[in-house]
Amino acid sequence: MIDAIERFLDDEISSQEMYEAIYNFITSFHIRNGEFEGNRYIIKKMDQINFIIFPEDIYPNTGDREIPYCTSIYKNTLITRIIEYAKTQGIKVIDMGE
Repeated sequence: MIDAIERFLDDEISSQEMYEAIYNFITSFHIRNGEFEGNRYIIKKMDQINFIIFPEDIYPNTGDREIPYCTSIYKNTLITRIIEYAKTQGIKVIDMGE
């Protein structure tokens, strides 16, 4: 069974531009909390180290919004997972100075 983070990565880390936008949102010190709206998933930044990721399905005919599941994840774990996934997709990753 594929986990919520894997589903998120499959749907959202689809191009260099999306990878960079998500990475920059997660690592930005200027954004203390807020939301990043991807193609299907929302990344909710609770503070500098805690994130909640969930898919959001909106039904235009009714205006209903459905969130079928969510997961919480720490910043460093999320960054690691995003970088590892991006590499497997041939996306040039941002140098973290390592």
